[in-house]
Amino acid sequence: MAKTTKDLLEFWEDQVKLSHTSSNYFFRKSPSHYHMMLLVMNAFKNSEHLTVEELKTRLFKTSRPKSALMINEACEKGFFFLEKAPNDQRKKFIKPSKSFIAEFNEYLETLKNLSF
Repeated sequence: MAKTTKDLLEFWEDQVKLSHTSSNYFFRKSPSHYHMMLLVMNAFKNSEHLTVEELKTRLFKTSRPKSALMINEACEKGFFFLEKAPNDQRKKFIKPSKSFIAEFNEYLETLKNLSF
């Protein structure tokens, strides 16, 4: 087995081992969960304010009630948190937690180091 293939396999196995103690399992439950993670992190990276309603709308092939459940669960698990808009208390922005940002960056760094 080529070194990079072995590295990728080991990376995947390490991710699975962490699955119940980190975001790895949660955001890999479905394509919608993964898409939600990418939307939130993209907004964060670009210093954009993503509202809960915008996120529900942008999640493709996911009903609004299902999107709401996913968002609530991500917040309950501490991956995201909601912040009220200063000018409109009805609007809530969704933001990644500091611990999730660190975990996400570590995940991206590991992926960058794996190449074929």
